[in-house]
Amino acid sequence: MLKVIDSAVPVSCWSCSVAHNTSTLFCPHCSKIQPPATGDYFSVFSLEPKLNIDTAVLEHEFHRLSRRLHPDRYARATDSERQFALADTALLNDAYRTLKDPLRRTEYLLKLMGTEVGEGLSADGKPAKDSSRAPADLLEEVFELNMQLEEMRDARKAGEESPDIEKDLSRAKIKFETLVEAVDSELREQWSDWEAGDPSHKKIAQKHMVALLDRRRYLSNLVREVNDTLGA
Repeated sequence: MLKVIDSAVPVSCWSCSVAHNTSTLFCPHCSKIQPPATGDYFSVFSLEPKLNIDTAVLEHEFHRLSRRLHPDRYARATDSERQFALADTALLNDAYRTLKDPLRRTEYLLKLMGTEVGEGLSADGKPAKDSSRAPADLLEEVFELNMQLEEMRDARKAGEESPDIEKDLSRAKIKFETLVEAVDSELREQWSDWEAGDPSHKKIAQKHMVALLDRRRYLSNLVREVNDTLGA
């Protein structure tokens, strides 16, 4: 489980020995590159751990730091500095991918707060496979969708055309995509409740967000299965 790490923990610069905090990629005194930061992703960009972040600031900092970490800047540097640059670039890219995406950011911050969440997103950015049951309010529709998917697959294997089933699947896809959008809207509402509420309200919002993330993951899996079956 992830834990929030105090980004203000002092360490000494390997080059000038001046103390700085562990979230710093470059020494504030001599500007030398430092080993990968050990703080959380937010601290890499000097952002407060929040759900509602200024994405313009995030993007600006990402490009600014990326330029400073460009390999050309370290062509004549020491082996250690070149290794630091590679490691820091990997960290920076991971942090940016996570924080720029609202869903990844929500899951990441919840984990930082010690909350158990689902499997999240896979390395390619798609929802990870989830073995949880269908939401209770969607049991009948999911059952019908699974039957249609199976019929379509059987028809494809037999080399047959199934225009009616294809239309049904396309309609189902649109409906589930609409449900995904509704979840995203609800999730953003919970962001405000979580960040503005007192501890008790924050805990309630936190539970709601976990449930919404689970629901979204399941719905996204359904949409992906339809796309895969239709060849979209």
